[in-house]
This record gives sequence, structure tokens and C-alpha cells, in this order.
Amino acid sequence: MNRFTYREVGATREGGALPEGYNHLRRRMRIGSGARAFELAGAAVVEWRMHSGMHVRPRADRPRAEPGTRVTLFLGIGRLSLTAPCEVVWTVDEPRRRGFAYGTLPGHPECGEESFVVDWAEDDSVWLSITAFSVGGRWFTRAAGPLVVVFQNAYALACGAVLRRLVG
Repeated sequence: MNRFTYREVGATREGGALPEGYNHLRRRMRIGSGARAFELAGAAVVEWRMHSGMHVRPRADRPRAEPGTRVTLFLGIGRLSLTAPCEVVWTVDEPRRRGFAYGTLPGHPECGEESFVVDWAEDDSVWLSITAFSVGGRWFTRAAGPLVVVFQNAYALACGAVLRRLVG
């Protein structure tokens, strides 16, 4: 039985066409250059520090993203806090590529998947790529409609800003 809230588990992995019927997000941001920037950014992504740097407050059952890791993201404060339970569906740890994707679990405001991958290109530049597909999973995200897409784009840009700051 699929414990995720969507059928297309793993669809962000290869970078091809994303599933129909969802909002799509693809962002690629330059965050630095060189081996040091790649190592720092890759570690920050897979060790949840990128998320923590945005004050999202991740609570994971493992210190690093690996398939099967459950993580709940907490957004907001007190009664206004949203919880977003996810599970890591795939990871990549190669000499010039590092990252993961998580998929939504019951209780998440959205239904879908999001990947965060750091690449070290041949020209020595280091990039963060975020790929996501999602649709409203709760009444308030369905009601928010296009505002959710605006929030997701802002979130992606904030991820890039945090990594640029961390690789400094």
C-alpha cells in the first residue's frame, strides 16, 4: 500500500517530464563555485541545514536524508504553525551531484514531491536545482489556489539564498 498522498513516487528523479494534473516548479540557482562550495552546499541540503536556515524547523528521524527517512517540517509559530510530514523517496550522492527528494504524507498541506539537488558543473560553478510537482492537499491550500505557487517560488528562492550564505 502506498503511504504517500500521491501516486507518482520518484517522478522528480530523472529531470524529465513531470506528472500531469499538478503545479510544476523547476528552479536552478547558482550558489557558488569550486569543491568547497559543492561540499558545503551538498552537506547542508542532505543534513537538513538548508531547511533550518529558513526557519522551517525540520524534525527528522535520521541526521541525513536517506530513503525512508521521515521528516516533518514545522512552519510558523504556535497555533499558526503548519506541519508538513514527508518521507525521503530517493537520494543521490555522487562526486559532483548530491541531494534528495521527499514526498508528502497524510497531513501535509500539499500532495506531491520535491527534490533538492546540488550540482558541481564542469566550469566549476555550483548550482542548486529544485524540482517539484504538487496540488493542494488540504482545504486551505486548495482555496489559496495560485497563492500557493507564489509561496513555493519564494520558498525555492529562499533555499538558494540560504545555501549562498552558507557557502559564503
